[in-house]
Amino acid sequence: MLFDYHMHTPLCGHAVGHPREYAKEALRKGLAEIGFSEHNPMPEKFDDWRMNLGDFPEYLKLLTEARTTYPTLPIRLGLECDFIPGRESWIRELAKKAEFDYLIGAVHYIAPDWDVDNPLKLDRWKQQPVEEVWTRYFRALSQAAQSGLFDFLAHPDLVKKFGHIPQGDLLPYYREALEAIATSGMAIEVSTAGLRKEVGEIYPSAQFLREAFRRNIPILISSDSHAPGEVGHEFSRALALVKEVGYRELTSFQKRRPIKIPIS
Repeated sequence: MLFDYHMHTPLCGHAVGHPREYAKEALRKGLAEIGFSEHNPMPEKFDDWRMNLGDFPEYLKLLTEARTTYPTLPIRLGLECDFIPGRESWIRELAKKAEFDYLIGAVHYIAPDWDVDNPLKLDRWKQQPVEEVWTRYFRALSQAAQSGLFDFLAHPDLVKKFGHIPQGDLLPYYREALEAIATSGMAIEVSTAGLRKEVGEIYPSAQFLREAFRRNIPILISSDSHAPGEVGHEFSRALALVKEVGYRELTSFQKRRPIKIPIS
């Protein structure tokens, strides 16, 4: 029943392990299928934490090697694509480069020079109110949903990674993005990666997830693995959360077609 679609490779420069090792761990943990979603390349040097465009053929080769080693395990092809206003045409161009099973939309940048989850840029949080940062992040997430470029959105409240969270009710920050996601028909990822970060909490928050359920927004559970041991990390905890909220199915993808998977 469970599957993990958010996994990286050493091509991004900050992950370790051959996809074969991720596949082996997935089988050990009883996952039904997996998928890789390396950080999308850009046509120019953009930052130091994504696959280079010239490495894309190697990315396909690595997945082929894993599929050959573990032929009984479905291994899907994806990309984690940064949504950056004005760069939508590049995502459309990337989508033609292979027969992808899914494209994940992600917001890391809230300014051209600020990837908000980058630990090397923590000082930026001292330069403006946390409320403003959250407003800008969720506005960008709304735009990502409205773009129609993606099949699901990664770590929907990534902005909380370092524990910088506004006081009071957070729904006013979430609302616009939730409405945009619901209108788009896009799914969201319930990511256990947040449990490994300073915030120590699943992405998204329980409140965000309850509001997503109320709007019939589909979900899937992912780990954002950067090492084989992180595959399927704390999936039992994430599954308990989504069931408590009320979800009774997950959404998988094949050739960019959503497939509903009942939660037993």
